[in-house]
Amino acid sequence: MSIMTVMILFVVCLFIAIPVSISLGIVSVLPGIFDSSFTASATYVIRSMVSGIDSFPLLAIPMFVLSGIIMARGGVSKKLFDVFAYFIGKRRAGIPCAVIITCLFYGAISGSAPATVAAVGSMTIPILINLGYDKVFSAAIVAVAGGLGVIIPPSIPYILFAMASGESVSDLFIAGIIPGVLIAFLLMVYTYYYCTKHGEDKEKINMEVDALHEKGLVKVLRESVWALLTPVIILGCIYGGIASPTEAAVISVFYALIVCIFIYRTIRLKDIYNILVEACRTFAPLLFILVASTAFSRVLTLMQVPQTISTWILTTFTGKVVILLVINLFLLLVGMVMDTSPAILIVAPILMPIVTGIGVNPVHFGIIMVINLAIGFVTPPIGVNLFVASSLTDIPVMQIAKKALPLILFFFIALLLITFIPQVSMALL
Repeated sequence: MSIMTVMILFVVCLFIAIPVSISLGIVSVLPGIFDSSFTASATYVIRSMVSGIDSFPLLAIPMFVLSGIIMARGGVSKKLFDVFAYFIGKRRAGIPCAVIITCLFYGAISGSAPATVAAVGSMTIPILINLGYDKVFSAAIVAVAGGLGVIIPPSIPYILFAMASGESVSDLFIAGIIPGVLIAFLLMVYTYYYCTKHGEDKEKINMEVDALHEKGLVKVLRESVWALLTPVIILGCIYGGIASPTEAAVISVFYALIVCIFIYRTIRLKDIYNILVEACRTFAPLLFILVASTAFSRVLTLMQVPQTISTWILTTFTGKVVILLVINLFLLLVGMVMDTSPAILIVAPILMPIVTGIGVNPVHFGIIMVINLAIGFVTPPIGVNLFVASSLTDIPVMQIAKKALPLILFFFIALLLITFIPQVSMALL
C-alpha cells in the first residue's frame, strides 16, 4: 500500500467523522493487512500501542490535567486577575492587559489552552463587559490569550513533542518562557491600540479598581500569593533539579489540593471524586490518541515517510529561510484542521529530519511547532478556543474569529520573530 493511499484513507476517515484515535488505528493496520510482507503486522501495531504509553514522562500529562482542573474549580484565576488589576487596572487598557497576564500565569498552572480560556474567560469576560468593553472583543482577547496556555511552561504539547522527538522536557519548558512572554507583550500592544482607538469607560473601571484598593495591597497579595506561587513552585522544582517534570506534576496536584481545600477553602473533600471523574474524562480521549498515534508514527517510519518528505522538501525548496517559511505554513494549515496532540505526534517525526538537516536546533523547532499549533486554537474550522469562548458568551464562532484577526496577526508576528531569531527561544538554555 502506498504512502498516498494511507494518507487519503486517513483524511477520508476524519471527513466522515470517525474519531481521530480510531482513524489512526485503522490506517496503522491497513498496510500490514494488504501486504503480508510489510513489517508492521496487526500484532506489531498493538505492541507499538502498548509500548508507546509505557513512558514515565507521559505520566506528567494526566497530573497536569488534574492539577489544572483542581485550580479551575478552586477559583484561582480570580485571585490572579485581582492582583494584576490592582497594579495596572487604572492605566490605559489596564484591565484587558490584566486578563492577558492572567492567561499567561494560568497557562503556567494548567498547561492547556482550552482550560485557560474556560477558567479565565468564565470569570473575566463578564467583568470586561460590565466595565463597558465590547462583548465580542472581550471574548476574542480571552480566546487568543488562552493560546498562551500551551506556550508558557509547563505545557502538555511540550511533553508530547519531547515524547515524539526524544528531546528533554525540561529544555523545552525553559525555551518556552521568553516566547510566551513575547507573545503576551505583543497582544498587550494591540490591546493598548484598540483601547486608545475605541476608548474606555474610565468611571466604571476606576470604581472596579478602587474596590480592590479599598481591600488594601496586603490583603490582595495575601489572597493571591498562593496562586502566584504555583508556577514558581512547579518550574522551580524542575529547574532547580529537585524534581523531574513528571514528579513536579505530581507535586502540583498536591499543592493545588492543599491551596484550594485548606487555604482558599473553595473546594470541599466531597468534591474530589467529581474532580477525579472530570480529569479521567478529559485525559482518556487524549490517551487513546497517544496510543494510536504512536503506532501510526512507527508505521510511517517503516514506510520511510519522513525520509521521503524530507528529501522532497530539501530538493524542491532551497535556503533555510524558505524551508522554514514552508514548514510554518504547513504547520499553520495542520493546526487549522487537527487537534494539537495528534498533530505533534504525527507530524514531529516527519519534520525532524528536515529541520535538523538545515541546522535548526530540535528544541527551537519544538517551540516553533507548538506556537504554530497554538494559532490553530483560534483559527477555524477547529479553533477549540473559539468554541470555548463562544459557549461562554453565546456569540457565534465566526464573529469571535473575525474580531480576533488582528490579535492573531500579532501572534503571527511573534511566530516569525521566534522562528528567525533562535536566541528568543534558546537564550535561557
